[in-house]
Amino acid sequence: MQDQAPELRIAGNVATITLRRPSQHNRIAPDDCTVISNQLSHLAADAAVQVLIITGTGTKTFSSGYTLGAIKDQLDSRFEDMLDCVEQFPRPTICALNGSVYGGATDLALCCDFRLGIRGSKMLMPASRIGLHYYPGGIRRYVRVLGLAAAKKLFLTAQTIDDDEMLRLGFLTERVDAAELDAMVRTYVEHILACEPKVLVTLKADLMSTAYGSADQNILRAHYTESLSSPELSVRLAAINDKKR
Repeated sequence: MQDQAPELRIAGNVATITLRRPSQHNRIAPDDCTVISNQLSHLAADAAVQVLIITGTGTKTFSSGYTLGAIKDQLDSRFEDMLDCVEQFPRPTICALNGSVYGGATDLALCCDFRLGIRGSKMLMPASRIGLHYYPGGIRRYVRVLGLAAAKKLFLTAQTIDDDEMLRLGFLTERVDAAELDAMVRTYVEHILACEPKVLVTLKADLMSTAYGSADQNILRAHYTESLSSPELSVRLAAINDKKR
């Protein structure tokens, strides 16, 4: 397959963004950041899309991260802006890690709500090894999602870790054999689509704001009380009662 910009596909309620530079381990080129940000903006405005999957091409590497040759003179706000857009995407996001993950791509995965990986994969954060002090958003996500001790190990030693440790640290939500990855992704998608879309949006927003210490309790309470009087709750409760009869 010829290396290309990330591809967006929409099938029903599910959108998939695929990194497509397999000969370069699906590296993220500077212009790819703008492409993905535009794709995310389009998807966020499409209420029909209820789940976003981000994955890579091939069976070896999810992504090797940002292009090393572009770090000195092209690592501008585009990369961080793209990652923030992924993290702030209003509906559930799944990172289907089809292989190992390195550098900035580890942060891309952390921006997603769920990270589904495969046995035999590895993870490396080489920033300190190449002399790069990481950007604030990435440090925040590492510490918040993985914890301070794990973030220190990964940033301050630049050690490669295997899938066992990726799972133990919470980097991976699930780990399966490579042949089972698609099935695991479908399982998550099916369960997400079975939930009330409006509630997923408000729940995700409130979970994120609570995790980052910016939650407004009035907003959280409003989301709760609004759901109590919503027609969606009445319809779903009625359906459950009908099944019991």
